[in-house]
Amino acid sequence: MLESLEKMLAKGVDNALLRFGLGKGYMDLGDNAKAVEHLERCVAFDPKYSAAWKLLGKAHLALGDHAAARQAWEQGLEASRGHGDKQAEKEMTVFLKKLDKVKPGTT
Repeated sequence: MLESLEKMLAKGVDNALLRFGLGKGYMDLGDNAKAVEHLERCVAFDPKYSAAWKLLGKAHLALGDHAAARQAWEQGLEASRGHGDKQAEKEMTVFLKKLDKVKPGTT
């Protein structure tokens, strides 16, 4: 799947859905740095894409960047509240609460 998405990107297709797919695919492979790259482009295309904000926060957290994870989830909360995505709002609220309990430098 990633190969076909990368081919689409190479051909000049570039949009939020494509970037979300690439970000999710790279996260599934454990390449969180590459996931962050694509998910950041995704939310640049569509700042209201709450699922992308959620994954972006997870990717940052996996890289040990708690501040970036917090920022992504806080922006994701705004996005989810803005268009009534209650499930994403609940999940990111939980992620932020868990992040508050974790000391920097630990996961």
